[in-house]
Amino acid sequence: MSEQRARHIAVIHGPNLNLLGRREPEIYGHTTLDEINEALVSAAAARNVEVSTFQSNYEGAIVDEVQLRGWESFGIIINAGALTHYSVALRDALAAVPASAIEIHISNTLQREEFRHHSVIGPVCTGSIAGLGPSGYLLALHYLLDRLDIEEQGSDE
Repeated sequence: MSEQRARHIAVIHGPNLNLLGRREPEIYGHTTLDEINEALVSAAAARNVEVSTFQSNYEGAIVDEVQLRGWESFGIIINAGALTHYSVALRDALAAVPASAIEIHISNTLQREEFRHHSVIGPVCTGSIAGLGPSGYLLALHYLLDRLDIEEQGSDE
């Protein structure tokens, strides 16, 4: 694993997540996307890891970001929004890159509409976190940071 890939985690947000804090606060809460990103960057910096953040409402742009970051990052934290349920292109991009991906959902998708119960990206992700609000992002980050520490300790032997 290259040093560049080892010390970076990509956070990718899908459609409508730019509206967090205003969009359906009864479901998604009042935390903004900027607040989530700032918390992630700060927590990672405390462990000497860089975090990049990206949001788009366009499937192709998100696929491009996965293809770019998935080769240089240790891990990807992705909230694909509605793309979770139908984007085979995103699923294939996540499967193609070496970075481990953690799927995030702010709401508990299993308590929502039936079409939200299935994830096409879940099977190619290392894990999924749903229903824990914005703290799910930090849980995913800490998981990846702990895995990074374990890998780096193993490479020193």
